[in-house]
Amino acid sequence: MTVLYLEDIAVGQKYGSGRARVDAEEIKAFAAEFDPQPFHLDEEAAKGSFFRGLAASGWHTAALTMRLLVTGEFKPAGGVIGAGNEISWTRPVRPGDVLRVESEVLEVRPSKSRPEQGLVKMRSTTFNQKDEPVQVLVANLVVPRRRSSSEALSNA
Repeated sequence: MTVLYLEDIAVGQKYGSGRARVDAEEIKAFAAEFDPQPFHLDEEAAKGSFFRGLAASGWHTAALTMRLLVTGEFKPAGGVIGAGNEISWTRPVRPGDVLRVESEVLEVRPSKSRPEQGLVKMRSTTFNQKDEPVQVLVANLVVPRRRSSSEALSNA
């Protein structure tokens, strides 16, 4: 995969990811450490909850999404660095779900205060194996600009 600079990115571009399978033990382990609520920890307790069954924490879904983004097709120079976002969880992630992410560039703009970088607004939708969205993340990502040859020479 080619590393992308701000100049390489355009509105409407789309990027995909690999897949990640979620199992009950992973859901419980994440919840035990980071979100210890009964509907993430115990199948019986979860049956009587809002979720009507064991469900991954939204933060677990977000962490899996991040892994899929970092290992996916979108490879910004400097890494996937967020500068503010909106996140929504549209349905629970269940044991056995297989997740994937599709991302679309919504906006590209150079920084007014930092000429060496810009911001890319991207919507990343995480889907389960039924192509149902389970999470939508709209994030502003910091992406470096490509150095011009005259800048490189003046900094040498």
